Amino acid sequence: MSAPDVSVDAPPRTHDDSPFVRACRGLPHERVPVWFMRQAGRALAEYRAIREQHTFEQVVHTPELAAEVTLQPVRRYGVDAAILFSDIVTPVQALGLGVEIRPGVGPVVEQPFRQPSDLDRLRPLEPEHDLAFVLETVDLLVRELSVPLIGFAGAPFTVASYLIEGGPSKSYSRTKALMYGDEATWHRLMERLADITLASLSAQVAHGASAVQLFDSWAGALHPDDYVTYVLPHSRRVLAELGALGVPRIHFGVATGELLGAMAAGGAADVVGIDWRVPLAEGRRRVPTGIGIQGNLEPAVCLGPWEGVERRVRDVLAAADGAVDHVFNLGHGVLPATDPAVLQRVVELVHGEGRVGDHRGTGAEPTDG
Repeated sequence: MSAPDVSVDAPPRTHDDSPFVRACRGLPHERVPVWFMRQAGRALAEYRAIREQHTFEQVVHTPELAAEVTLQPVRRYGVDAAILFSDIVTPVQALGLGVEIRPGVGPVVEQPFRQPSDLDRLRPLEPEHDLAFVLETVDLLVRELSVPLIGFAGAPFTVASYLIEGGPSKSYSRTKALMYGDEATWHRLMERLADITLASLSAQVAHGASAVQLFDSWAGALHPDDYVTYVLPHSRRVLAELGALGVPRIHFGVATGELLGAMAAGGAADVVGIDWRVPLAEGRRRVPTGIGIQGNLEPAVCLGPWEGVERRVRDVLAAADGAVDHVFNLGHGVLPATDPAVLQRVVELVHGEGRVGDHRGTGAEPTDG
């Protein structure tokens, strides 16, 4: 399947010269760009005020509310990019699979996928119909934002893990049992989820998203050999086919230090996110030359005194060494207890002290993987 031809007149892209987009492309720019995963919501009082009256799903399904929540951190922190407020299971939820996002738990699936016939429940996604509320949110944001909008989706493995386990898991035992025990069914499932992911991201770009991030949140639970065999081909296909749309593609996973080289291999991603468990300089060494890096301040550092935050921010900037292809971020998402004033000061510090040279970072030798 190629990137879907979404029938919509895409708005002109006005953020190609922004520090964020230029950093993703490894082009010179005037300051280190910074945004935070999970910056929309959680830590902000203005978000909690909305949630006092609306459930998470109501916010996601109401374009005006989802757009407002997406805009809040741009106003408060002065970040260089916004990320669409939605959820990684929203596309499969829209297919009527009985997916519910429970407070304090996360996505829960009423009837988990446990046998080959369950794949018949995964019909093709029709974004303009199934995700009309998401695309209306994108439309609203593109008109309002002064910075690029990042579209996003869950990678096939992470979405599959929710569908198979029935909810969050620590061991992913059922997921791995299917992966090892019925490879044909596993790859059919991954192919269908890749199609769904590709359709969702393509539609977000068609409506004006300036970049996309593919979240493989739980890929770090895999042995590197299993990741390369069972997961990477499907994520790489999504990223590769999105390449025709001409926007930067970011690939991120949690606890993926041993997978970084594979995640970046073949050049399908423009940027690879490095989580906080791997020193940024070491992450750079594992990512092939020519691929940008994003990260990677530990989120919990922001819960401590400012002196410690300041030092660690400077450590990340020093490790990036002024490379034009570095995007400053946390090594995962903003923690709910984080003081928004601290994040605002982080942005100011990165903008004030982050130097950008005229070179890309030097990593591993490029490989087709």
